[in-house]
Amino acid sequence: MKKILVLLENNSLYFTYKTNQTVREDLMNTNIISNSELIFGEDYIRDNQKIVIPFFQELVAMNKIDTIVFQNSKLASFLLTIFTDCEIKKIRIKKEENVTYTFCEQLGALKSVQELECYSLANFALEYLDKHHIKVVTHSEVFYLSHFMSQNKLNNYAKIYYQKKLKLYQKFTKEDQEDFLDFLKINRYLKIITFFYFDENDLEFILENLKTWQRQNILLEMEVDITKPEQIEFLKKLNKKYKNKKLVIDLVYSKEYLANNLMKQVCLNTLKLCSFLIIVGIISTVGYIFVNNYRSFQEVSTIQDEVANIIENEETNGTDESQTEEGLVIKNTYISSLQQINPDIIGYLKVNNTNIDYPVVTAEDNRYYLKKNLYQEDDINGWIFMDFRNSDKVLNQNTIIYGHNTYYNGVMFGTLHRALNASWYTNPENQIIQFDTMFETMKWQIYSIYTIKKTSDYLQVSFPTAEDKQAYIDLTKNRSIYDFGITVDTDDYILTLSTCTDSNERLVVHAKRISP
Repeated sequence: MKKILVLLENNSLYFTYKTNQTVREDLMNTNIISNSELIFGEDYIRDNQKIVIPFFQELVAMNKIDTIVFQNSKLASFLLTIFTDCEIKKIRIKKEENVTYTFCEQLGALKSVQELECYSLANFALEYLDKHHIKVVTHSEVFYLSHFMSQNKLNNYAKIYYQKKLKLYQKFTKEDQEDFLDFLKINRYLKIITFFYFDENDLEFILENLKTWQRQNILLEMEVDITKPEQIEFLKKLNKKYKNKKLVIDLVYSKEYLANNLMKQVCLNTLKLCSFLIIVGIISTVGYIFVNNYRSFQEVSTIQDEVANIIENEETNGTDESQTEEGLVIKNTYISSLQQINPDIIGYLKVNNTNIDYPVVTAEDNRYYLKKNLYQEDDINGWIFMDFRNSDKVLNQNTIIYGHNTYYNGVMFGTLHRALNASWYTNPENQIIQFDTMFETMKWQIYSIYTIKKTSDYLQVSFPTAEDKQAYIDLTKNRSIYDFGITVDTDDYILTLSTCTDSNERLVVHAKRISP
């Protein structure tokens, strides 16, 4: 039977398991009390709450105890209910461990507690305690979330509470499962879970827990090209099993899959009919494109006029540098002033001798601004946006910016194709790109320009090692259509501009930061 040692010192109580010394026979079924030391059997405390609770209440009151120190959170969870009605101000956990969300819920029930001191806990658990006016003091420098939490940027209580969409990129670990269960305890608005991999165990785990927590009207999207009949049959059975719970699994096939598989089933007569319709459509499309390009240019020009007016007023009135919540200094107040148009604005991009002179936005994924303009209105031209994996506050090793090149209509990255002309890329003026954030004013020197079949090997925002980054630099320099004679080191920050030239080809520009 485990014995619990209680030490009384000044205004603090210390609780720890007594394991290193032999316990006297007369203590096995009761407790011993001295001036500063008490020993209780764990079973005794569990079975004699009516005796133990008043005893500790009197002990706390007589000695004016305001702090309780526990050996670990497991022991704390076992004993916390004893002090529900005591005036305890501080709880301390000595063991270097991560305090669980469940323990924080127990702590929140102690109305008098004002402070928790521990090794570490997740940000969302900290936010929960802050909601209950409990100050947290931790001793760990960094707490790493599970993959599930990290990839969905679930780093605070409010984010978890209001999150509508989840994206899952890899098989759940034990830590992922635990954090997913904590997520379900907190969240109230979840509607879509998107899988970018296929795993039967994870699907069943998630669906079963959604059912357990009585969550309904949730769509599970499978963005995986599933071809095996047994996998399709498995998904059908799951849909049937959870249909009454209003949990639905939906397959979202890629364009490549549709082109390579489903279209093969179209018969010859249908193709002939489509050919005729295509000819008619081409004639109509040419006219539509001409009108749409003109309209798009006018709409973007209207937006740019408003942007220019706001920047001009900012420069005229002047605004002092200010601090963000993270303590960063806003140096480019003209960018922060543009957030009155759209709070997603995080920077400004300008490429010489093109029409690229736009605010840069960011979103929770790389889809939103493909079809939304700066006003967040539906727009086929989209807007210039930064990769959602990039930070808008501290530069990543590679910052990636995307934009449409729709019909070369002159908006967004519609004039970036000029970079492929020798007269453009040999002009030193054009080799310098201006990309600013609210916190930095920066110039970037182009070192590589190329077109390539659709690939993702250049879309890396960080590199595990210097060797990996050097391999990336060599890869991108070797692809360039022109040798700019620029040295790029592994310590350099990189800027990447990416756009389409057609459905299966990309135009890419790489530059390194040269100032300040």
